[in-house]
Amino acid sequence: MANHKSALKRVRQSETRRIRNRINKTRVKNAVKKVRVAIGEAPASAAEALRAAMSALTRAASKGTLHQRNASRRIARLSRQVAAAQPKAA
Repeated sequence: MANHKSALKRVRQSETRRIRNRINKTRVKNAVKKVRVAIGEAPASAAEALRAAMSALTRAASKGTLHQRNASRRIARLSRQVAAAQPKAA
């Protein structure tokens, strides 16, 4: 365990950030899971779930939980999957 005053503060800050990051990561995982389930079950509602997932991913990237490129890559991949699942208009 840390003994110096600054090291003790660093431990407190790290714990706070760890909890905040865990919350953001959980929100992202749940949002992405909802998109994947919607693609499989109801492709028409997948676009709405995608909007929520994009919001969660962008928010996590802006907070520093995810890297910006990581969030962009996930959004692009999910968008491609949703587009492929949409019924083709004749």
